[in-house]
Amino acid sequence: MATRRGPRFKECRRLGVNVCGHPNAMKRANSPAFKRTHKISEYGLQLIEKQKIKAYYGIMEKQLARYFKQALKSEGKTGSALIISLECRLDNLVYRLGFANSIRMARQMVTHKHFLVDGKCINIPSYAVTVGQTITLTEKAKKNSYFKEKFLAYNKAKLDYIERDEENFSGKLISAPQREKIPVEINDQMVVEFYSK
Repeated sequence: MATRRGPRFKECRRLGVNVCGHPNAMKRANSPAFKRTHKISEYGLQLIEKQKIKAYYGIMEKQLARYFKQALKSEGKTGSALIISLECRLDNLVYRLGFANSIRMARQMVTHKHFLVDGKCINIPSYAVTVGQTITLTEKAKKNSYFKEKFLAYNKAKLDYIERDEENFSGKLISAPQREKIPVEINDQMVVEFYSK
């Protein structure tokens, strides 16, 4: 299985946004050494927006192209449908709920079978979680103090579409995410234009 292993902070500086969620990722972003000196073309801007999606959700090109094809078939705006479907991936929701520091860590935890979805062990990071489903740590993982401390020390902003249950070390997708509520800085329309060429 292909994974993204490149330097995260360098990628954040190149894209101009903190895609990895680390508090120190953009520390050197305003340094003169990293300032762009040339104008970016329209194609270049579209490419950057597409790369932001891949970085935010830790996915590869083939996966993104597949999600885009699915978004084309859905009702409403294609760009919004694309982001919403990515937001409902199991590894992303594990990250949003505070079980992991990063999308990379969340992906690893899922593949190592540390989570149950409605009581069933799922080890596929791209698993599409539906509204009403509950994500919880396995009994074995609940005995791991590191996982529990990570979850209880969660300090990210609360999201309307997920609900945390600290007593049972679980979380639930309580409603379909609305595009404006999803905390990613991406111009969806530019991504649609990129793939529409």
